Amino acid sequence: MGTEDLKASVRQRYGEAALRATTGAGSGCCGGSCGGAADDPITSNLYTEAETALLPREAVLASLGCGNPTALAELHEGEVVLDLGSGGGIDVLLSARRVGPTGRAYGLDMTDEMLALARENQRRAGVENVEFLRGEIEAIPLPDNSVDVIISNCVVNLSGDKRKVIAEAFRVLKPGGRFAVSDVVVRGEVPAAVRSSMELWVGCVAGALTEQEFHSQLGEAGFEQIGIEPTRIYEIEDARAFLAGAGLDHEVLASEVGGRVMGAFIRATKPAAAPVLAEQAGANANAPRSRG
Repeated sequence: MGTEDLKASVRQRYGEAALRATTGAGSGCCGGSCGGAADDPITSNLYTEAETALLPREAVLASLGCGNPTALAELHEGEVVLDLGSGGGIDVLLSARRVGPTGRAYGLDMTDEMLALARENQRRAGVENVEFLRGEIEAIPLPDNSVDVIISNCVVNLSGDKRKVIAEAFRVLKPGGRFAVSDVVVRGEVPAAVRSSMELWVGCVAGALTEQEFHSQLGEAGFEQIGIEPTRIYEIEDARAFLAGAGLDHEVLASEVGGRVMGAFIRATKPAAAPVLAEQAGANANAPRSRG
């Protein structure tokens, strides 16, 4: 599938989800069933009642994630946080409360309906240290070295160019900044019918990287201290739910998918100082030194 076709499908699906959340219909589409978050094995039961009590109902209904990065990321007072693919704004609003009035939380999304919903949710929540930006996660509209923490909730897998997403995340993070995202990750092989399904791609499954691929791409971009921690492993019954929603033969494929798809928390750190290349180190070693 082409990158632009994929983006168009994602915009359409998540634009429709934003409209459903606005009307109170729910939007649990991450697993492909679109039957409401409570019915979705990927999106259900991710936030505590204490967290959701602080937010507009529409922000909760528009949550399409596979984890709760704000609960797992160590956010500190005064930090700048960026949420890639911020949707209805649930993680941005929660992050803004954690970093406090001296910090700032940005949300980045390419879907106009989601941005409109997120800004309305911000207004209703009365949170001021937030800004929602229109753009794509492959071309983040922020300067180099401007963000302390990048979070994301089941969005990196939707991109057709994940290397560019990771490279952009590295670029905008400050030295020592942290990459702390929740995403769907694949363990082992999944059937080609699942990988080729557009329905499951926009539903967070078909486009997911393997653990090894995610680790390798983060390392290639320059990240260190890389870790992938499973937070929810989807078993055969879960697989039946999202395969049936995609119109696939779930009775046959479920046993080949169950246990191989998981929600995970992916951590990595941008080095505090730029690494010295080997050839540069050699040149420095051979350079004449002052005798004082």
